[in-house]
Amino acid sequence: MIIEKALAKVPLFQGLDQGQLQKLAAIVGDKTYRRGETIFSEGDEGIGFYVVIGGKVKIFKLSPEGKEQILHIFGSGEPFAEAAVFVGARFPAHAQTLETSRLFFFPRQAFICLIHENPALAMNMMAALSMRLKEFAHLIESLSLKEVPGRLAMHLLLLAEEQERDEVRLDLTKAHLASLLGTIPETLSRILTKMTKLELIATNGPLISILDRDALEALASGDERL
Repeated sequence: MIIEKALAKVPLFQGLDQGQLQKLAAIVGDKTYRRGETIFSEGDEGIGFYVVIGGKVKIFKLSPEGKEQILHIFGSGEPFAEAAVFVGARFPAHAQTLETSRLFFFPRQAFICLIHENPALAMNMMAALSMRLKEFAHLIESLSLKEVPGRLAMHLLLLAEEQERDEVRLDLTKAHLASLLGTIPETLSRILTKMTKLELIATNGPLISILDRDALEALASGDERL
């Protein structure tokens, strides 16, 4: 019953009735990972997908020189590696926990059988994958077309929208945030310092207050430079 209640809170499974949730619960692998533990590596066989029930997971690529580029960070209720269900290919990136995390694992073959029985699952999966493609398109645009201050401004504005306030909490270390934005921690620190001096933001540890939203929006759009 505990697993079924957790599944009912996952957006991917919204609209499923109790019987369908019970069938899902029957195939779930429930595991808690330590902070910094590898979930899978690039090139591993894509034998299923995951949903974060608690904690945070980063998806990242490594350059030949070993430089890490974070592609996405997933939190509670979010699925990842869903493409493995439809394609059955190898994982195209690495997955690692950022903190102690509880994950549900759904084996590919068992989940496909459930999709045949419950087409609503397939529709939910398609919606989730479509949203993921949109997010990656924005990431590629940001990394290729925007300078680092613009990427940071966009990130802060998105956090403000998600947290519904102008004082946002950074839930990532500077190293992880820098990797997500395609830069290095030293550069990120310099930009934060400059934004503070220009009174665009105010910082207090992990808390960042947005003081000049218009200026951040201009940076994010590329209309202004720092």
